[in-house]
Order: sequence, then C-alpha cells, then structure tokens
Amino acid sequence: MREALVNLNVNPCKMCMPMGAVTACYGIKKCMSILHGSQGCSTYIRRHMATHYNEPVDIASSSLTEEGTVYGGEQNLIKGLKNLITIYQPEVIAVETTCLAETIGEDIERIIDKFRSEYQEARDIEIIPIPSAGYAGTQFEGYMKALCQIVKHVKMEEEKNGKINVVTSPLSPGDIRYLKELLESFSLDYILLPDLSENLDGVYQPDYEKLPAKGTDIRDIRKMAGAAFTIELSSFTEENPSVAEYLYERYQVPYEKCNVPVSLRDNDKLVKLLGKLSGGKIPEKLKKERGRFLDAMVDAHKYNGEARAAVFGEPDFVYSTVRLCVENGILPVIAATGSKCPSLREKLRDEIKEVADRYFCTDYEILDDTDFKTIEEKAGELSVNVLIGNSDGRRISEKLGIELVRRSFPVHDRVGGQRLRTVGYSGALTFLDDISNVILAGKEKGFRKEAYDKYYHEDQEEVNEEKQEDIGFMKVLKKKPAEGKDTSEIEISENVKITEGRKIPENMQIPEGMKVHEMQIPEDLEVPKRMEAKRTEVPAKTDTTGKSKTPEERTKTHPCFNCSAHDYARMHLPIAPKCNISCNYCVRKYDCPNESRPGVTTQVLSPEEACEKYREVKKKVPKLSVIGIAGPGDALANFEETKRTLSLIRQEDEEVTFCLSTNGLMLPQYAGELIRLGVSHVTVTMNAVDPKIGAQIYRHVNYMGNSYFGETAAAILMANQMAGIRMLAEEGIICKVNIVMIKGINDEHIPDVVKKVKELGASITNIMQLIPVEGSVFENIPLVSNQEIMAMRKNCGETMKQMYHCKQCRADAVGVLGDDRSLEFNACHKEETERAAEEKTEEKGVYVAVATKSGILVDQHFGQVSELYIYEYRSGAACFKERRVVDKYCTGSEECDLKEDKITAILKTISDCKAVIVMRIGEAPKAKLKERGIEVFTTYDRIEASVKKAVAELKM
Repeated sequence: MREALVNLNVNPCKMCMPMGAVTACYGIKKCMSILHGSQGCSTYIRRHMATHYNEPVDIASSSLTEEGTVYGGEQNLIKGLKNLITIYQPEVIAVETTCLAETIGEDIERIIDKFRSEYQEARDIEIIPIPSAGYAGTQFEGYMKALCQIVKHVKMEEEKNGKINVVTSPLSPGDIRYLKELLESFSLDYILLPDLSENLDGVYQPDYEKLPAKGTDIRDIRKMAGAAFTIELSSFTEENPSVAEYLYERYQVPYEKCNVPVSLRDNDKLVKLLGKLSGGKIPEKLKKERGRFLDAMVDAHKYNGEARAAVFGEPDFVYSTVRLCVENGILPVIAATGSKCPSLREKLRDEIKEVADRYFCTDYEILDDTDFKTIEEKAGELSVNVLIGNSDGRRISEKLGIELVRRSFPVHDRVGGQRLRTVGYSGALTFLDDISNVILAGKEKGFRKEAYDKYYHEDQEEVNEEKQEDIGFMKVLKKKPAEGKDTSEIEISENVKITEGRKIPENMQIPEGMKVHEMQIPEDLEVPKRMEAKRTEVPAKTDTTGKSKTPEERTKTHPCFNCSAHDYARMHLPIAPKCNISCNYCVRKYDCPNESRPGVTTQVLSPEEACEKYREVKKKVPKLSVIGIAGPGDALANFEETKRTLSLIRQEDEEVTFCLSTNGLMLPQYAGELIRLGVSHVTVTMNAVDPKIGAQIYRHVNYMGNSYFGETAAAILMANQMAGIRMLAEEGIICKVNIVMIKGINDEHIPDVVKKVKELGASITNIMQLIPVEGSVFENIPLVSNQEIMAMRKNCGETMKQMYHCKQCRADAVGVLGDDRSLEFNACHKEETERAAEEKTEEKGVYVAVATKSGILVDQHFGQVSELYIYEYRSGAACFKERRVVDKYCTGSEECDLKEDKITAILKTISDCKAVIVMRIGEAPKAKLKERGIEVFTTYDRIEASVKKAVAELKM
C-alpha cells in the first residue's frame, strides 16, 4: 500500500518552512515575528523552539479563522501588527506566511504597504514579508529564504566599510558563539547573519525580556552592501536563495561559499580563507586545536572502521557530517534529508563511494525528500549501528536498538541541545568522540554475546567434524550390527563423543597411555541427543537434577498447581529484575513492600544471596516443597542468574521442586536447559493467540537484540510461547498457562487461548483478574468482576482444568498460600523489626484491616474474606504489615446460625485495628464492629489511598 502512494510521508524527516523562517529571525536584534495564519501554527513552532533551546519564545499570530479564510485575512494581519507594536515596540517585524495564508492567496506585501500608509507609528520599523508556506519547503528552505528576504527588503548603505559578511545556514547557538570567537581571533570586523548565540541560549536574568535583546543589529545589516567580502557557510544555495549571490549581483560584494566547517578539510579551508582576508598569521590556539583534533582522529580510528552510520537532518548538516565520517573511516550507509535536494546525491556519491570501496561495500543510500519510515526500513536492511541526527530519530533508535548521536534541530529528549557543537576543530572533536563512543560501547556490550553465539555450541552434536578427532573422546563408528549381536548392553558414558565421522587417521599422534577405541553400534540404537561435559559449578552427586520424583509426583506437594497441597509452602526468589517485553498492564517499578501482586519485591537478590535466604527459610518454614523464580522481571531474560540460583540450591537440596514463571519469549531457546536443571513446573503468561489482540496488550518485545512493536511483536511472542509450551509438554514438564482477563480486549478471546494451550499440552490454565497498576497504560481500564472471572473459568473448565485458588503472589512470596511471610525474611524488614524491638517505647501507629482479593484495591465484600490485610498508618505513610486468616463470615444459608461465633472470632483477630475498609458489608457485622469501636469504611480504591483517607477521618 505504502509503495503505491509515493507522495505519502510516514513520520516526515522535516519540519515546516515557517519554523525555519522564525528561527532565522530570532537572530535579529529586537525583531518580532508574526505568523499570518491560524494560532496553531505559532503554538507548534513555539513549542518546538522552547523545548530545544530551553528559552522562552514569543511569536505573534494574526489568528485567521473561518471568516478570514473565506473573506481574506487583511484585517486580522493589520490588527495583529498594531497590537504587536503596542506590546513589544520592536525595531524589526518579520511577517511570515503559513499554508493557510498562501493557499487563499494573501498579498502580504500589499497589506504591509497599506498598514504603513495608515499607521504612522510604523514608519521607523522595518517590516519584512517572508512567504513561507509549510508545503513549499522545510525549515531549511524557510531559514535560507528568511535571510534573503531580510537583505532584500532592508534599505542598504552602499558606502564601503571594509567589513566581512558571514552568512550561515542553521547552526546551534553554541556553534555560532564559536564562529564569533574564530572571527575575533583573526581580528576581523564582521557582520554575522543571523546571530542566535545569545537570544536562544542566554544567561540567567531575573526579568523576562519580551524582545530578543541581542543578535544582528538591523543597522549592521544595512552595511552589508558596503562590505569588502562575503563568506556564505552553506553547500546548497544553488537550490535556495543565496544572500552572497544577491549582494554580489546587486552591490558587487565579492564572495566565497564554504561548506559548514565540520570535517578537517572544511575547517582547514575556512581557517585559510580567514587568514587570507585578515592578512595575519593563523593563531597558535587554532593550531593546537587542529593538532588535538588530529590526535582524536588517530585515537578513534580503530573503532570507527566498524561504524555503519545513518545520517539524517537538514541538507547542510547531513553533507558536513558525512564528510566528517568518511574522513574518519565511518561508512555512512544512509545519508537522508527531508528537503527536496537533488544535488545531495550528486555531492555525496563520490564521498561515500570512496570509503565504501575500501570496505567492499556496494549497498548504501542517499535520500532526499524522505521520511523516517523509509530511514527505519533502510537502517534495518543495511545493518546500521549508529544513528546521527536530531531527536526525532529516537523512535527508530528505540525500535531497532541503535544508539542515536543527537545533533542539529530539534533535540527534545535531552537538555542542552542548543549547546551541542559540530563546527570548528573543537566542535568536530567532541562530535567525533560521541560517534566513536557509540561504536565502542556497542562493542563492549555485545562482543561477548557475539562470541558466545559464534563459537560456543552447548549441544555437543553440533561441534565441527574436525573437532571429532580429539583424542579425549572415544571414536564411535555407526555401522550395522552383526547378525544375532545383542546390543542391549552397550553403554555410552558422559565422556564419549558420538559421531558419524571418519575413521581415526593413521598418522594421528596419541599421547602415551591414552587409549582410543573404535566400536560398532547398530543404526537403530537410540543415541542420546546430548553428551555434555561435566559442569564445574555443580559437583557430581546422585541425581543432581532432582529427578528422583516425576513431575506428577511433585505436583502433589506443589500448592500452586494442586489446591489439595494448601498446607505445603513455596518460596519465590526475586533474582530476575530484567524483562524483555513491555505489557500495557505493567510498570517496571518492582521495589514495593506494600503491594501484593506479581512483579513486586522489596529487594533483588544475587544467586548467592538467594541460596543463603533459602537456607534460612528452610529452617523456619515447615513443609517448604517448592522453589519458584517469578521475577520481578522474567526468569529467562535473566537466565544466567536463574541457572546459577537453581544450581546452587540443588547442591543444598536434591528433593525440592523447581518451578519457574516466564512470559515465554525465550522458552524455545532455554527449554532444554530448564529440563537439565531439574525444573518440573513452568508457568507461562499467555494472554492471546491472535496477534491483533496481542498488539493491544504488549507495547514492544525485545528479541535477539532487536525491538519489535505492534502485531509483529505479538506474533513473535506468541510463536515462541506456543513452541516453548509444546517442547516442555513433550518432555513431561507440567505447564500452567496464566491468562490475564482484560475487559474489552481479550475477555471474549480467552476460550480460544485455552483451546490452543490444551492442544499444545499444557496441564492447567489460570484465568486471573487484571490488577490495575498506577502509571501503566491500563491503569484506568474497567475491571472484570469476580463473577465474570468465575463464569469464564467455568466456561473454560469444560475444555481443560482450571485454577481457582491463585493468590497472584509477589516475586518474593514465602509460606503457604494465603499467609505470605516474605517481609519476615526480608533483610530490610528484619532490620526494622530489630530496631522496633530495641525501641519499645516508640509510638505505635494506627492499624487498619483491609478486605482485598488483589492486594492492590479494596475489592472484596466483608462476608467473603478469608484473610484480612493489616496496614499500619504512621507519619503519613500506609505500610503493609501482615495478613491475618479469618473464617468467612458468610458461607451459605445452612451456616447462618454460626455467624455469631464467626464475627466474634473476626473481632478478636482484628481487635488492635481502629478501622476496617471493605468494598461492601452487611448491616449486622457493621453494627458489631462499631460496638467494639472499630470504624467501617466502604470504598473501591487503591489500598494505600483508602487507608490514608480512613485515618484522616478517624482523626477528625
């Protein structure tokens, strides 16, 4: 579709023409811009400029409405000019047009003349018309046109003055400050057009100045016609208005055009030209700067040869940056601008080809009038590893996992964009360092993984044939057995290499005492797929993988997979902080002692700390049968930590059951490892089997070093989940599938998920309520009720077994289900407990009992609670203390006579609480609670907020 619509831009690599015109005019002293168009245009430009330059930006607007659009906007513009003069009292007014004004054919020069004749106060003000329709070009064209319009409409003084005109294409205020220092170092008397150095990167001032107080004075601009020479720093004035050419044609001012001085050769050219114009020597300071730049080029060359860059932005920025890159061995495989600039290809073809030929590279792209969608596609195709340009490229950076070196305009996601340097020896040096450091950082981060993937083959079957001749292995030749030969007693030990290779070479050198055997094995003999070397991290023991029990036998004592095992305890070890997918119901803020939900913990442990904690818990928690890894991120996104933890604990306990929870993205890759580690139970959270639905649930997926979004991300995730579940199920591993029920998204799709996972071999599904997490995309999504959850479980129960007793536990949960003792064993909590024991006289907080099912919200009826969460309010904070088990007040009409005994027991359990917070409560228990001085509050809100409100009302 996109290829057919050739005029369609997806995420344009440009901004509008008025943006550039306004920016140029901000370099003129006491100049005020007014946009002839709708108010939205000025707001858009102010926002872009203010967030990049971090300075207040004033832009007036004629505020064209529907009436002005139909009948003409003359009166709007005249009224706007009057107001502007009254409020700002400028010396220069730039009138920039917009798409709307140009579309309806507004003659702004005529309107300005009429205004001058009718409004005498404007006679001493320069009013400059700048046609700048957004569709007529980009900010680059707007910038260059504004400069030319200024020079053309100012009344010039032709008297010779010996000054040097310097006209620049768009540069940062930091670069313009450097240019001024450079010109002053040659003692040149210059006129710089425009001068943004102070107006858009000023000093702190207590009082706000409405007008740009600095910049190029209009009186100096008038003297440009009498200058001795003009230097124009731009490579693309053939396709855009040229101030230098205009001054030469009209006033015979000689000129020379120079590339923006970023590369070494372009800096050298400008410095030589300035030396020639000044008649003096090149300052010693500049020589040192050049030498330092050369030294930096040498320092970085060994890294730059690996760079494949995508350079994008305004034409002059792209051209000058590419020239810097090729000088330093950086291959720009993409040079792209959003401007219509056919000469870019012409100018850069030979530049890039020279370095590409050295790398035997034939694929690179030079693009004009392009968009970020095209740049993104090409970046993937051409293996780009560094992006160079403005912050609008950050989405490509995030999506493809390629670092972005930020330069040019705009930079919205960092501060200091107005001070970023590219110009001059010193500016180019810092620019080059930033590029080289991206390559170096990527090398430091990635080379181990690349080496691992390239050279390490865990499955010994895949070792090269050449390796099969190693004399440390027994040679096995695959042949038919002799007739009647019994092969049932053939044993293959762990240090035998099974091959189908050649016979041992006759000339092979074998050390003395080393025996090499050849034997025949039948073709139908089942040879184990893996022959692993012994691992040093797990000492040889009987049953090091805990296989003395089958997974089915272990299920009998697994409380999460068997509701009859409720008196057995489990322990979750929070050793996996990283996650490789982004779910819309999740926030990666896992450090929370007060919430009880998956993905939160009070601390992340190292494998060694986890093993030590296991020893401690095992002593104090009876019937501890299961060790689980469930976050706070994803166990397989932290596989080395997971592997190390399970290995260490298996040395301590050969019988404990290993359980693991994952999103399933890396399951196919690590399924075999999990089996070898002795994991018998795996839970996979799988919310959809349709990529269209999955795309609404997952923001992005990071897989094999790349980031994927939308349906592509969902499809990759689901394919891996399904493949992984099937692999585990075929090996006899018990698989549970968690499904988060999300109203309006996957609630009607869940039966399809259940059917699919049953086909894959899963044993049970657990349909869970969404827990709204503050700050997540789904924070305010409507929740399904308990009745809806139960109805869905009942419906899906006809397909396969359902889980009804899930507590949606924390990543550091300890104990039996319904009695989480994690805080008891948390290091921080223990310190607090010890401190509290020492300070018995410390003032006690207010205790509040909360009826909650999710651990996040007050979401349960008092009559249905089997446990109450106890919170303590102290010093403005609500802190979770513990859970207290109670008998349900209401279990059915046949037990109504027992309610009196039950409420008495509940009252005793929460006798130290000042209040109870519930979603709903009957009048009878409410009255009983109030009799005991316990206030009752009903709400449906987050627990912490509810506790604070309740305590505030208690104190009133």
